[in-house]
Amino acid sequence: MISPHFVWLGAAISLIGSLRYAVLTLRGKVMPNRVTWFLWAFAPLIGFAAQIADGVGLPAVFLLAVGLGPALILIASFAARSGFWQIGPFDLVCGGASVIALILWLTFDNPLLAVIAASAADLLAGLPTMRKAWTSPETERPVVFLAGIANGLITLLSLQHWEPIEYIFPIQITLMGITCATIILVRGRRTRPSSYSTSDHRQSL
Repeated sequence: MISPHFVWLGAAISLIGSLRYAVLTLRGKVMPNRVTWFLWAFAPLIGFAAQIADGVGLPAVFLLAVGLGPALILIASFAARSGFWQIGPFDLVCGGASVIALILWLTFDNPLLAVIAASAADLLAGLPTMRKAWTSPETERPVVFLAGIANGLITLLSLQHWEPIEYIFPIQITLMGITCATIILVRGRRTRPSSYSTSDHRQSL
């Protein structure tokens, strides 16, 4: 176990990764799926509010950083002309299911259920990006997911009491980061970046 104050380091790493991804978005190097990144901003912030209400303390900083980073990326996608991915039926279905999970939290109005619902919403929201990373890895970069893994692991190591409300979301974020980064790195090796144009790709959708 490490000091709980290390959560600030994890949060900083996560935000740096998000800022780097946002810059790549502005440069047209990546094309974020807005359904994913909107919900990845919204769901963690709900979990953060639930943890604060339950008196979790410093570990809640993890969710704050996890929510603020995607918010920056979402803003960047609107600022960049080619900084978004065209939304399709699969994205809308996953997004709708994610919203339902968040509505369930409002129904139960319980801190533990809020974190579980937020975690489920995060997973469902991530499916469109996971699918995009598999089919078009050239539109993604692993930096933000690697940063999320580091943030998740640091948060888990800093936990003083292993309560579900504290460890559910860090585990979820860590596993999601590992999955996305692995897909991007493995699939990206089979793609020729020189043959890719973000504008051409968007028009072909």
